[in-house]
This record gives sequence, structure tokens and C-alpha cells, in this order.
Amino acid sequence: MAELRHRGGTSEHDLQQQQADDKGSEMEDRMEKEGGASDSESKPESAVPEVTAPSDDTPEVLNKALSGLSSRWKNWWVRGILTLAMISFFFFIIYLGPIVLMMIVLVVQIKCFQEIITIGYSVYHSYDLPWFRTLSWYFLLCVNYFFYGETVTDYFFTLVQREEPLRILSKYHRFISFALYLSGFCMFVLSLVKKHYRLQFYMFGWTHVTLLIVFTQSHLIIHNLFEGMIWFIVPISCVICNDIMAYMFGFFFGRTPLIKLSPKKTWEGFIGSRWTVSPQSSSSWQDYILPSVLQSVTGWTTVKLYPFQIHSIALSSFASLMGPFGGFFASGFQKGPSRLRTLPTPFLVTEELWTRFDCQYLMATFFNVYIASFIRGPNPSKVIQQLLALRPDQQLYIYNSLKAHLTERGLLGALEEAA
Repeated sequence: MAELRHRGGTSEHDLQQQQADDKGSEMEDRMEKEGGASDSESKPESAVPEVTAPSDDTPEVLNKALSGLSSRWKNWWVRGILTLAMISFFFFIIYLGPIVLMMIVLVVQIKCFQEIITIGYSVYHSYDLPWFRTLSWYFLLCVNYFFYGETVTDYFFTLVQREEPLRILSKYHRFISFALYLSGFCMFVLSLVKKHYRLQFYMFGWTHVTLLIVFTQSHLIIHNLFEGMIWFIVPISCVICNDIMAYMFGFFFGRTPLIKLSPKKTWEGFIGSRWTVSPQSSSSWQDYILPSVLQSVTGWTTVKLYPFQIHSIALSSFASLMGPFGGFFASGFQKGPSRLRTLPTPFLVTEELWTRFDCQYLMATFFNVYIASFIRGPNPSKVIQQLLALRPDQQLYIYNSLKAHLTERGLLGALEEAA
């Protein structure tokens, strides 16, 4: 009887084990049918492989010349030499003029977009889902057409009105742009695959956020360039000077880490760069009356400043205080969530370009907002362009209204007497 019980218990145990194995195989079959879980989802976070450090790309000539120095001072000299080379190249492209600068901005924008989209595609491609890269580049084309069309119409209105095809494109520009985007939207809806909706909408949002971060801010650089070369040169120079001085102060005096996202950044470098970044002007001094609050504190009634220094105080403050947060943002994105850190190759590619322009993008956005808020005024040439586009009866109505307004203020009569 004991032997029978033992055999019965063993057979019951085997039956339970077989049922558990059947359930496990059913789960595996279901996972395979649904496309399977990614390795990053199935593995615990502690098992995620870290991204390997990039190899040393220092030119061999510099390695031989600096071989006798410690790694700390070798890094100092390498950075210094490459900084001088990049500043020289910066002056060279400025010498080439605005057209070349706009082309360089466009190339940088496309390359940054390609690097970020590559990360999303590496995840998306493993599910064998259609059209992700095609739609991403199509949306980039639509956004470029919309923004650059608006810019050309705004700044080259007279030239556009001379040519009939350009005039039609200018008149219906926004409708055409919306139709192009709507076509891409419909293509995305048609590409949806059952059981992968969440992933596809995630990548749809990835594309649009990438366009917002990369393209919109790079387009503001073009707008700053149209306002004048000074508004292109100053923000870039502020970021360059801030980075250089932050590194120098951190190199000699850095002791206190600033933020965990960038362990090499120090409070000493952050504070030191704040007091060394301030654009100067070659124009003459002017007297400015201080507010009453400052007069009571300083005892001065006026202060002599260059006109551009008033703007440079705000611009340099933003470059040194808020500009580094663009770098911190890129550092956080570079480290990435655990499921993306299983993709080392795209991340090594991403480190190449767009993370180097993070501060420039943020600075260009601030400059554009600053110009629109505190500097740019009504443009008479644009007002005249808009008046010439009106019907004759509308032009006469505006003429009579303006004439009556000037006569009422006594300006028109004074001008006629002076004539």
C-alpha cells in the first residue's frame, strides 16, 4: 500500500509539472505571435549592458607630441588646440556669408534629426513594422516646406509677387502645407498594425517631439540670421565663451560636483563662467538714467554704457545660467532609459552631433524670443508690402483714414507748411 501511495503521489506530481510546462509553452507561443518581448523588457534593469565607452579619437600627431604629459594636462592641451581650430573654422564660415550659414544650419538640422530617428528606428525595426523612417522623413519635409515657405514669403514678398507660380504658392501656402501633413497623417493611420498600436503611437510621438526639439529651434536660428548677422554671431559666441571659461575654472578650481547628469561639471566652473561672459560693442558710450531704486542704493543718477551692453547683460546671463541646462538635457537623453541603453550603436552615433548643439538650440530660441519681445518693432517695408497687396478700394480707405488721422494730430499741416 505504501508503495502504491508513493507511486500515486509521484504520478500526481508529474501531472502537475506537465500542466505547468504546457502553460509555459502556451505563454511562449503567445509571445511569439505578438511579436515577442524585447530583450530590454524581459531582462531586469540590473542586467542591462552598459554602453561601451567610445575609443580615443585624438589625432596621432597630438598623441605623440603630448605623450610625456599626464592624462589631465594632455586633455587640457588637446581641448585647447581643437578649440582654436574650431574657432578659426567658425570665423571662416562667417566670412563666407549668410547663404552658406543657412546651408550649414540646414545640414546640421538634418543630421541631428537623422541621429535621433535612428534610435527610434532601432526599436521599431525589431518588430518589422512598416513606414516608420519613411513617414519620419516625410514629416520633416512637410515641416521644412511650411516654415521655410513662411520665411520666404515674409522676407522676400516683393520678389515672390513678381512671379506668378511663386505668387500662387505663397497665397495658398498654408493650405498646401496642411494638405501635405494630412496626407502623412493618413499614411500613418493606414500603417497601423493590430497588437502594436501602442508602440506605433509611441514612435509617432517620438517623431513629432524630435521635430519640435530639432527643427523648430534650428529654424529660429535662420530667423535670427535674417534679423542681422550680429544676432547669429552673438548667441553662438556666448555659448562658446561660456563653455571655455566653465572648463578653465573647473580645471583649476573645480572641487564640487554640480549635477549628477554631468559628473565632470562643477559649481566653480558654473559660477566662474557667469562673470566672464559678456559681449562688448564697438559703438560709442552713452549716458543712461538709472531707476530711482538704484539711484538711492548707488548714489549715481546716470551710468555710461555701450548701447549693446544693455542687451548683453540679459544675453550673457541666459547663456551662463540657463544655457548649460541644454547640455544637462542632452546628458540625460544620452544616458537614456534602460530599454534604449541596450542599443549602444545608435547612442554612440547620437553623441557625435546633436548633443553638441543642445546649448546652441536653446540659446537661439531665447534670442528669438528676446528680439521679438524687446527689440523688433514695426517694419515699414512690410506694412507697405501688405498695403500694395490690397484691392484699390481698400488702399484708398486706408489712405483717407491715415490722412484724417495725421491732420487731426496736426502733423500733416505742419509737413505741408514745411514743404
